[in-house]
Amino acid sequence: MNVSTEQMTVTVEGPTPRQPQELRCANSLLGRARVARGWSQDKTVRALVLLAESWGWQVAAETSLKVQLSRWEHGASRPSETYRVLFCALYRTTPDALGFSQRRETTKDLRARISELEAAVERLTGSLVGLSGVAA
Repeated sequence: MNVSTEQMTVTVEGPTPRQPQELRCANSLLGRARVARGWSQDKTVRALVLLAESWGWQVAAETSLKVQLSRWEHGASRPSETYRVLFCALYRTTPDALGFSQRRETTKDLRARISELEAAVERLTGSLVGLSGVAA
């Protein structure tokens, strides 16, 4: 392939290479930490495995870890303590910076919150009924 302009000529032999994909991630602290380093998911998974091996830790196979990494970055699941420690060491940051210290609400917590909101709706509905009677 020859490309010419008035000022230069570039000749490239062989097939045209594929353009690298732009690094993408979920809008999460964990995903942004990876992309900020310019790492793909593949590179991150490989680094996790190598770090775990150097510490003598057992982790999932790379193919499984790639699926898990995507789930973790999208918030579909939360990494176990082993992986949280590995990520902090790998990215040289704190659990807070990766979003690991945010406490996940339990079903019991969520049910209690729903009950609180339902009670608030009932109170407000009662207030509105009282106000409509005053306006009449």
